[in-house]
This record gives sequence, C-alpha cells and structure tokens, in this order.
Amino acid sequence: MVNYIAILVAAIASFAVGWGWHMLCGKQWMKLSGMTKEKLKSMKRSPAQSMTICFIVTLLTAYVVSHFVDLLGITTLGSASQFAFWAWLGLIGPVQLGVWLWEGKPFGLFLFNGAYQLVNLIVIAGIVAVWN
Repeated sequence: MVNYIAILVAAIASFAVGWGWHMLCGKQWMKLSGMTKEKLKSMKRSPAQSMTICFIVTLLTAYVVSHFVDLLGITTLGSASQFAFWAWLGLIGPVQLGVWLWEGKPFGLFLFNGAYQLVNLIVIAGIVAVWN
C-alpha cells in the first residue's frame, strides 16, 4: 500500500540531503561541471523554479520507489538499502555514466553525481520501507 505521508517525508528528506550535499560540496561540483557563478546567473530558470521542478520530480521518484518497496515486501532499512543499491547500479548508474561517456564531462563528476544519487535513493527507499 502506498503511504502518501511517507512519500512526502521521503521527498523532503531527499531534498534536504541534496541541499546539504551541494552546500558542502558545491565548489567541487562547480569545478567538475565547469559551472561558474556567471553561468548560474544566466540560466533560463531561476533557482526557485529549478528547485520547485526538482521537488516535484523527487516526489515522483519517492512515489515510484514506494511502489517497488511495496511490491517487493521491503520493510527494513537493510533491505531498502540493498534495493536502492541494485536499482542505482542497474538504472541510475548507467545513465550517469552516459554523461561521462557522451557529454565529455569529467569522470569525477560521474563519481560526485553517482554517489549523491545512491545516497539519495537509499534515503528515499529507507523512509518509505520503514514507514510502511
């Protein structure tokens, strides 16, 4: 059964992890991605617009993950972490690797973003699994 409160809490927690990750390592991300403060200011969307879209997508991710957690009968943090790892390895990791392969981005950016996505998925899966 889908628990909408757990989905909302997971999305909020995921958003907090993303904020913390990029606040602590933002300079490293900017360096790896070739981003400058000038480029950030000239982006098509404002930071508020980008964050809103990101939060909606995070809600969608939490919703989909909650369905997998329910279908697989995952109820513990350990099982949720294992699910998150395998989902990351087969679904998210290869997509992130494509950025390195096809867009000419540094391998360090793959590691930075890949690690963030793995932690993020563990947080989401853990919350919806334990909450259910």
